[in-house]
Amino acid sequence: MKQNIFLLIASFSLALSSCTKLDEKLNGEINPSASSGSANVDALLTGVYNSMRGNFQDQGNLWALGEMTTDALIGPTRGGDWDDNGAWRVLHAHRFDGDNAHIKDVWAALGGTNYAATDLLRFSPTPQQAAEARLLRAYVQYLTLDLYNQVPYREPGESAVLPSKVRKGTEALTYIITELTAIIPDLPAATNVKRANKNAAKVLLMKCYLNKGVYANRTAPTFDPTDMAKVVSLADEVIAGGYTFATSYFDNFAPNNDVIGKENIWTSENVGGVSSGGIRSHWHTVMHYNQNPSGWNGFTTLSDFYNKFEAADKRRGVAYAYTSPSAPANPGNRVNVGFLAGQQYNMTTDAPLKDRTGAPLAFTPDVKIVEKGTNLEVTGIRPYKYPIDFQFDDNGNVNNDYVYFRLGDVLLMKAEALLRSGNAGAGLTIVNNLRANRGASALASLTLDNMIDERAREMYLENFRREDLVRFGKFLLPMQEKSGTSDSKYLIFPIPNGQLAGNPNLSQNPGY
Repeated sequence: MKQNIFLLIASFSLALSSCTKLDEKLNGEINPSASSGSANVDALLTGVYNSMRGNFQDQGNLWALGEMTTDALIGPTRGGDWDDNGAWRVLHAHRFDGDNAHIKDVWAALGGTNYAATDLLRFSPTPQQAAEARLLRAYVQYLTLDLYNQVPYREPGESAVLPSKVRKGTEALTYIITELTAIIPDLPAATNVKRANKNAAKVLLMKCYLNKGVYANRTAPTFDPTDMAKVVSLADEVIAGGYTFATSYFDNFAPNNDVIGKENIWTSENVGGVSSGGIRSHWHTVMHYNQNPSGWNGFTTLSDFYNKFEAADKRRGVAYAYTSPSAPANPGNRVNVGFLAGQQYNMTTDAPLKDRTGAPLAFTPDVKIVEKGTNLEVTGIRPYKYPIDFQFDDNGNVNNDYVYFRLGDVLLMKAEALLRSGNAGAGLTIVNNLRANRGASALASLTLDNMIDERAREMYLENFRREDLVRFGKFLLPMQEKSGTSDSKYLIFPIPNGQLAGNPNLSQNPGY
């Protein structure tokens, strides 16, 4: 089924590329002539889905903004490698500006999906097609709000020559909530997690209500009990959908997670050997050149983040039992997904690996944002949570579906809403049930401090860490390789400078 769907996608690739090609001089949106005339709505909808893949899955886009700016991830410069004119370093150090390549690329990609989803609506879609497109649009608008606090928009059929209008802050969130509420009846049931579905819309609504006070006042958010009650109610509706814990935590991210990822609510489909959005970068960016598969020896986590995990917590890393005959046997039962720390081994022979200088390939906890000297290849513990697709890694198009929303997130959002409503006991029960499944010991009590730490352990590298830290008031605080408290302007990203010249309705965010 996967292959048939993506062969259909390939047949429309030329037509759809014109519907997602970005013109950065016109707000990252589409040439108005590209979408004139009649259209195959199924193909256009496929194009909207596909426009999200690289932005979510590639290491340089949303993932960079959502994780590299936090304590979960750092992209150190290693001698002459991974410098990229400092584009990675400034994200972690909170020294970015409107010319940062990653900030510009994310804005453009979100704008392309926003436009493509809106443009589809003028071609008489069915109610379900329209609802799916509107959910995709709502999600990218939510992310644009979360990251930039300004959301460009157009009405279906509106000229793309004129500057798009802009919603900000609470106004933008109110529109998104209204949209999500309206489309739920027309969305498909949650049985097909690869499609925008009813429960996916409910999870996004949960995020809207949980962060409502943040978007009203990012420096001092408040959490209205009515909004928290809505988070709890929506969570109960989603949980009633019959999701269960996967046999292994990492099954949710495995090459066949469309079958064994029992916790997944909404995913982006990748098809091994046919088409994907670059999810393999999640393991290639961290693995060393001498590992299998050969990596790019880049990103690491920080030791403070790694130390949030108990040794028995399965989320920290396991010897994952691959079912593919292409996977190495791992005779030493070594950790092969999660966080790679210490001496690394050949997963076929169990022989200790060495780096390119001949020294032991042993990943150390300590890492600097600029690495020099003989140990620069081994500094930093290496995190990745998508088990490697050994069958299709060389092809480039791996089979792991990217996970947008899953059960663990829903449970923790419910627990947080209960905690913020004064019902810490009920929230603690939820958290401890989750921890028991993950192999971690029970918490004695639930506080805001251990709530945010639990979200770190459960949701690491899933593009939620920055959003979470902002909501808990911790994003600006000092962290390893970022000294001092950051200026509050860094709670949102700057509007790319090139966009300001093309749209007078945009204004640069304060402080930039």
